[in-house]
Amino acid sequence: MQKLTKRAVDEFRFPEGGMSSTGKALTQAFLWDGETRGFGVRVSRDGKRSFIVQGRVNGKELRVTVGRYGVETVDQARESAKEVLRGFRLGIDPRVLAKERAARTVTLREVADAYMRDRPLKESSKGEIDRHVTTTFAAWLQKPVSAISRDAVTKRFNEIKNHGLRGRGPAPAQANQGFAVLRALINYAIREYRKPDGSAMLADNPVDVLHKKWVPIQPRKSRVPDAKMGAVWSYLRDARAYAYNRDTAASIDLVLFLLLTGARIGEASALTWNRVNLEEGWWHIPDPKNRNPVWLPLSTQAVELLKTRQRVEGSPFVFGSWGKSGHLKDPRDTMKHVSAVAGCRLTPHDLRRTFTTVGIAQCGIDLFKVELLTNHVPKSVTERHYLETSHLQYLRPDVQRIADMMAGAAAAAT
Repeated sequence: MQKLTKRAVDEFRFPEGGMSSTGKALTQAFLWDGETRGFGVRVSRDGKRSFIVQGRVNGKELRVTVGRYGVETVDQARESAKEVLRGFRLGIDPRVLAKERAARTVTLREVADAYMRDRPLKESSKGEIDRHVTTTFAAWLQKPVSAISRDAVTKRFNEIKNHGLRGRGPAPAQANQGFAVLRALINYAIREYRKPDGSAMLADNPVDVLHKKWVPIQPRKSRVPDAKMGAVWSYLRDARAYAYNRDTAASIDLVLFLLLTGARIGEASALTWNRVNLEEGWWHIPDPKNRNPVWLPLSTQAVELLKTRQRVEGSPFVFGSWGKSGHLKDPRDTMKHVSAVAGCRLTPHDLRRTFTTVGIAQCGIDLFKVELLTNHVPKSVTERHYLETSHLQYLRPDVQRIADMMAGAAAAAT
């Protein structure tokens, strides 16, 4: 057996016909070095050549690739092979070392990508995770997760809590949300990236240091005040008559639709005409937040609102816009005017609270019915297993009572 040289490697070919001398079909062929025992070159059926090392570790036969021909020379590969063979004699499996090294050096970016790839998350949830990873933890993005320390976690949490992401003031809710995401990602890394013996690569989650530092956030309860409901309804009705362009009209109509349905802003703003039936009086959400496809009833006021919406030729969206998405996403200007009329700062989600409060407190509708109308899956066993929770046309009288109450408030105010 001669010493392996560049010429020998260049001339080495996969056997014609792909059969060994014993008549066995081959997928690869080997040429061994006469100088360093266990070192050789492997050629595949397509002619690709790789340098390999073969030996035994703790009585087990191993074959390890140490380089690609063309990337490394024969002499360079031989030196690498000697190191691997020396490790073999010491009982070191290079594949184990490589696996441990990969687990130790996996970055936050890689963990986040794997987490979003492996879990059945909605696009909005993926966007929220990515937003925190690329903003709240931008400095750690390419850093190994194993290098994120408890001290670093505590320092960054306090920075966000006290000064916000851009230093514009305290942002405790942002701090809580961001580090809840980080905790989930690191817990995923602890489960997925393990040593060859099965033990965890990370001893614990550094975010656990915050268990006494989470900022208690009072849940938002803002909504349209009862005394201002009539004024808000009248304002939207009048503003609708004087809307001066397509986006303004869509913004006003979207806010009215949110009031009349209690819908989430994302589910209402992206509504398409093929998911609306004005003859039967319902609209459909195929993939809502809770993953329970639902057909929701429309009040006569909501039906009239949609019937009088100006349709945009070529656009599938009910609340179409000139923006990239093709539909309105945030009725910000209209909400500013509504807030001024209501005398308090309101968000689109506050209209959902308004719908719920009017339904329960003013109309006396059962809580489980309002939960269904706002597309919350009921929690009790009876409601979950014996009620119809998808086709909700039977709740049309209830959604009509809520709409009548809102419109009646405007009439009373006038």
